[in-house]
Amino acid sequence: MKDFRDLKVWEKGHDLTLAVYRATAGFPQQEVYGLISQLRRASSSIPANIAEGCGRNGDAELARFCQIAMGSASEVEYHLLLARDLNFLAENVYEDLAGNIVEIKKMLATFIQKLR
Repeated sequence: MKDFRDLKVWEKGHDLTLAVYRATAGFPQQEVYGLISQLRRASSSIPANIAEGCGRNGDAELARFCQIAMGSASEVEYHLLLARDLNFLAENVYEDLAGNIVEIKKMLATFIQKLR
């Protein structure tokens, strides 16, 4: 069993979630049960799945949960694009968040390869 707090990819995912919460605070109120909810759920799913995988038995289980985190990262990537195209996110905020997602996906891919 690993301590998820020791993993840089978990830390990046946690930081992304905090940034997503801040960025979505300014979205239109009618998006509370739509895009805000989806973005927050998907972004928090990244570090949550890494943490859950660390609590399981062995590297194979951790790799499986990292794959799930990768799927959540791709979901966030799309929802950020949608938010930008709907003019809910400023271009500079979008670029920063999208860059973080790309970095997290690369880190997850590398980590998954090492676990296998």
